[in-house]
Amino acid sequence: MPIGKVVDIAYPRLQSPSLDEAEEFLTHFGMVRAERTRDRLYMRGTDANHHLHVTHLGPSRFIGLGWFVENEDELKKFAKAPGASGIENIDEPGGGKRVRLTDPHGYQMEVLCGMQQVPKLPVQKNVLNWGDEKLRRTGELMRLKNGPSQVKRMGHGVIMTTQPAEATRWFRETLGLVSSDDVYAGTPDNVIATFNRCDRGETFVDHHVFLCLAGPKTGLNHASYEVATIDDVIIGHEYLKKLGKYKHVWGLGRHVLGSQVFDYWQDPWGRVHEHWTDTDVLNSKNAPQKHSAEDGLNSQWGQPAPQEFIEHCSP
Repeated sequence: MPIGKVVDIAYPRLQSPSLDEAEEFLTHFGMVRAERTRDRLYMRGTDANHHLHVTHLGPSRFIGLGWFVENEDELKKFAKAPGASGIENIDEPGGGKRVRLTDPHGYQMEVLCGMQQVPKLPVQKNVLNWGDEKLRRTGELMRLKNGPSQVKRMGHGVIMTTQPAEATRWFRETLGLVSSDDVYAGTPDNVIATFNRCDRGETFVDHHVFLCLAGPKTGLNHASYEVATIDDVIIGHEYLKKLGKYKHVWGLGRHVLGSQVFDYWQDPWGRVHEHWTDTDVLNSKNAPQKHSAEDGLNSQWGQPAPQEFIEHCSP
């Protein structure tokens, strides 16, 4: 049995040399400032959570990930974990309560509940006339506004690790994550990537909330954010491309495992952020699967993953 169960991912904590540059990138990426202090930046999406991205001022580094739990009773379970901080009041914007844990790599994993909820932001929507449903937008013209994507929520985090088996075991046994798909190279016992989702029984959840990826280094491979529609992914791609200021990493395409339509960009310090939409959703009736790397890490359409992306991590 796991120590406890998380119900979703909340945010990454990063550290950046300039909060101005961090806010500029994240705004162009499609987030909105929630709050900013002398040494921290909190960015939000269109959903109601106070924030979904935290930046500390300082030399570039990955601090860790935040995870939502259902209530304070669940927090009490995590407070009993080896090395846990105990239940703390979160003394920063958004509030709530948390327990801090340390993963096998030394990164901070926070489990939290009670984050402040704020009014949702308006989202540009469009109705598609497609397939056999050619009359869904009768008499109306589609005219989409150009601009950044509109980030909705954080979708998943990906950590590259030199110890994938140990790391995967920790996240499953500590946070209660379960396998959706494992990817192997060569023989099925050589697992190089694990796609893990929240365990909410028969309630359907995203195909994965955490991916553990074997590699030569340890660090954040990317932080991933959901947007509302495929059009929004593409509009955001065109907007960032026209800016000519940030490095494009991979996309557009559609993953095999998870099926998301994706697009990846680097921030000014090389940390990769992903836009995606349209994920598979699974529940306890979906058994874990194993796939070869050639099948599992490929795209259904779009370019294959660049080697630079596969080997990327930000300590």
